[in-house]
Amino acid sequence: ELVLDCFELACQAREIDMRASPYDLADLGYPPIRIENADGRREYASEQRKLSEYAQPLRAGLLEHFRRIKQAAGKDCVSTR
Repeated sequence: ELVLDCFELACQAREIDMRASPYDLADLGYPPIRIENADGRREYASEQRKLSEYAQPLRAGLLEHFRRIKQAAGKDCVSTR
């Protein structure tokens, strides 16, 4: 479930990037975020903040899983700095 949630986050991030690109993808269902003006930059920043908030528990979940893997593998496992 966590991996699927992370994949969904990656898809959402990619969608925002595509919408903010110089290419008009509206016909494909991706209305543009017009970052060349102040309103567009605010919209883009808002979308980025939403992604960041959604990502926080996913990061924590991934770190917890990696800690468990490291613990199960013993101290010879790769560092999780």
